[in-house]
Amino acid sequence: MPKAIALYSGGLDSTLAVLVMKKLGVEVIAVLFDTDFGCSVSRRSGGKAASPAPESIGFTVETHYIGDKFIRHVTDPKFGHGKNMNPCIDCKVLMLKEAKKLMDERGADFLITGEVLWQRPMSQRKDTLPKIEKEAGVAGLVVRPLSAKLMKPTMPEDNGLIDREKLYAMSGRSRKPQMALAKELGLTAYAQPAGGCLLTDPIFSFRLRELLSRTQTPSMKEVQLLRVGRHFRAGDGAKIIVGRDERDNQSLQKLAEAEDYLLHVTGNYGSPLVLAEPGISEQGLNLAAALCARYSGARTLLVVPVKISRNEDSYLVEVPPAENAVIERLRIHQPSQNI
Repeated sequence: MPKAIALYSGGLDSTLAVLVMKKLGVEVIAVLFDTDFGCSVSRRSGGKAASPAPESIGFTVETHYIGDKFIRHVTDPKFGHGKNMNPCIDCKVLMLKEAKKLMDERGADFLITGEVLWQRPMSQRKDTLPKIEKEAGVAGLVVRPLSAKLMKPTMPEDNGLIDREKLYAMSGRSRKPQMALAKELGLTAYAQPAGGCLLTDPIFSFRLRELLSRTQTPSMKEVQLLRVGRHFRAGDGAKIIVGRDERDNQSLQKLAEAEDYLLHVTGNYGSPLVLAEPGISEQGLNLAAALCARYSGARTLLVVPVKISRNEDSYLVEVPPAENAVIERLRIHQPSQNI
């Protein structure tokens, strides 16, 4: 039985690619590469994807973390960024290199992806795909079941490991062919397109550029915080992040480290959780408290009590809510965003 490593995202295309190859008698090891930027459909959609559990449709998925390697490609991509901060070609190259290592370790014969020709303008063009394979050292080893008939035969096809006639010729951005194939294969629930990873999001990309303008080697914590809350820079350059809702508050609580400052309004008022970076000045902390007050249920009061905690220590300050002019001046945001 031929064996293959499949690059899996949880989306319809990669699910179909796995099911098609299993139907052809291939033993498939499905792998999800976690880059910390929400490349899987479930993470891009906040866990609301409608895809069934892989186990329920006949296969399992391994998750392999590559965030520490991927961040280097985000900060300095060999093949450049897309419209925002997405290094799509570098991303594909890295994942194929990692998949090739697994292929060799597991004794697999080839690789599988759910890529559809011309679906993505940067990384899924007919002239780009062979270049990506060559750069990754996997030329001729990548089978793309959904578009295979529109491309040159791969080694597994030439060697008789799989029947090329039973593969497909899909192209373009329409999902109708995939939906028809899903119906044919008995796949009734699947996620809707989620618009790419976080690096394709203009707001996230704007924040990332601002962070990279200050450090070329951001920590993964700094990167993870970019997706949470409203972001500000105090006059001393320290980052202040204000939670927008309970979900943000929980994320900030989870990502906070011992040296970070956490702030919230006391009393019977709804309050954001605010995270201020270590090293922030006393003036910066007062600003963080004012921002906390401004986005709380006590914003109409003249003075608001705010608790500041760090490690095991905490104390109370009373501050007026921040004015809109201060928010506009210090917030890290694109002009089109609301304050």
